[in-house]
Amino acid sequence: MTQDTRIELGLDELRAVAAYAVACTRLVLPVFEAREPADMRPGAAVEAAWAFANGARRSRLLRECAWAALRSAREVTDTGGIAAGEVARAAAAAAGAAYLHPLADPNQVKHILGSAAHAAHAIELSGEGEADGDLAALRDLATPLLASVLRRYPAAPPGGGRVGELMRELDRAVRGPVPREDPTS
Repeated sequence: MTQDTRIELGLDELRAVAAYAVACTRLVLPVFEAREPADMRPGAAVEAAWAFANGARRSRLLRECAWAALRSAREVTDTGGIAAGEVARAAAAAAGAAYLHPLADPNQVKHILGSAAHAAHAIELSGEGEADGDLAALRDLATPLLASVLRRYPAAPPGGGRVGELMRELDRAVRGPVPREDPTS
């Protein structure tokens, strides 16, 4: 017997995931813009994701913007802008959020929480906040619809360094407590 690994996932839910990714990334975008004011690639990725969240179609533009933001992340990180690089990665993840696959694969959680985890890491690296408070703020941006989508997927995968740790913390916080079965039923 094979297990069905498909998850029901509607367009409105994909848009909610993208909107959350945009909200998280917008919190830290000023960190990138202060370091690299002429580099518009992360901002363009955020705007493309925002357009999708607000009704635009998934298009090649989203993918192109995501790849451009990743190139930006590598470039700024190579010149010592580690926090700014995490912001650019958050922007790339925001543009990629529209491509969450309806498969019960823990790696898909990166499409849901990747922007938030990179944003949290950027905050830590920039010294602009405190880890617990910032994770709580990012958690609070999650809508009930986003939490509902996240609960359909397995828990965030192991690994991934500090960003992976932050993703797992956010995963637990956004999912909330696991409902227990009623022993009397």
